Amino acid sequence: MGVISVGCVTTYSAVRTTGIYCRPGCGAKPLAENVSTFELPAAAEAAGYRACLRCRPYRVAGTVADEAPELVCRAVQLIITGLLDESGEEALGERLGVSARHLRRMFNEHLGVTPDQFARSRRAHFARRLLDDTDLSIADIAFASGFGSLRQFNRAMREIFRASPRELRDRRRRGDRLAADGGLVLRLPFTPPYDWEAMCAFLRSRAIPGVESVEGGVYRRTISLDGEPGVLEVGQGGDDHLILRAHLPYWEGVMHVVDRAACLVGLDCEPVRAREHLAADPEFGPLVAARPGVRVPGAWGPFEVAVSAVVRDQLPPEDATDALHKLVEVYGVPVPGLAHGLTHAFPGPAALADAELVGPLAREVADGNIVLDGEVKTLARVMRKRAAEEVALRLGARDAWPLPGASERLRPWRSLAAVYQLVNEL
Repeated sequence: MGVISVGCVTTYSAVRTTGIYCRPGCGAKPLAENVSTFELPAAAEAAGYRACLRCRPYRVAGTVADEAPELVCRAVQLIITGLLDESGEEALGERLGVSARHLRRMFNEHLGVTPDQFARSRRAHFARRLLDDTDLSIADIAFASGFGSLRQFNRAMREIFRASPRELRDRRRRGDRLAADGGLVLRLPFTPPYDWEAMCAFLRSRAIPGVESVEGGVYRRTISLDGEPGVLEVGQGGDDHLILRAHLPYWEGVMHVVDRAACLVGLDCEPVRAREHLAADPEFGPLVAARPGVRVPGAWGPFEVAVSAVVRDQLPPEDATDALHKLVEVYGVPVPGLAHGLTHAFPGPAALADAELVGPLAREVADGNIVLDGEVKTLARVMRKRAAEEVALRLGARDAWPLPGASERLRPWRSLAAVYQLVNEL
């Protein structure tokens, strides 16, 4: 079977004569000999280019291609969670078991940018989206985007966009602002194809009662930020974005809430190479052709998805759902006044230390003896292999296989293959 064309990674074109970089489809027509290409906005910015005001590249997904090494992808996921907000590249390297120098070399080789530059660009681009989409104040946007001060925020925006935050807000177009009758409303951009129906089916099959619900094409869940409750809603938006509505206790650091929501619904990585590999497989090729927009879902929190995987691994489906509901009702934090069956925030490790089925896992996590980072060997210390593979898949591992049967021919893209099989069975 031939390889089916199922999309490509977004690339950005930078024009040496103007010092501007653009996203695909921009109306600018520079001479080819003056153009360089970059896979990430951060790489173009690190090379001295500024974002085009016409095509606004900060409004597209800008995800990391799945051909990047596993180490780089894991580092990106840690950056998304905010690890570099209060620490440096040394701490990031230590978490991954490599030196900061080696990590910078890997980032430069595969992304064209250092970890710090990548994180800084993400903050600035997120802030630029807030300036367009919302009516939040400049100060709120600065802290929502992870900047330590207004001075730092202003400097970064001028360096990347060549204008102050106030000037950028004044440039937003009539259709940019998202009307909100409650909560903060934002676009979650993606590069098509993207199959929201398949994502909803997968998330519905694993929804934890009281904490998550999927109704009418909208995914909803409770969250906890420093002990304060919040609610997220994700639904269909346009051809290149979903819509996130966030009801939060405060706006500081909301960038990481939005990034985690994007990871949860599979928007953190475009599985281009994985789709190409599976499209050539006799069994999975027809599935990819029928639904090319399937992606690998992530998780809101590692502990939550680990508890769910352990329970579902040990009990039949209906019994597992009932057991998870009971765990939430007994140990979770009540969040009154919500609709759609949402009643509690998921309990933390300390609260579940003595709970049936998951107590050993909870104690190991609470005591700091295990880090839930997607490594199957680490996870297998506190759960059976199938559950460990499920957790690894949800935490971003590209080659996890939580299903029975042979799968060696599908390496190194078994995670996407597993999602295709699971969605096909729902």
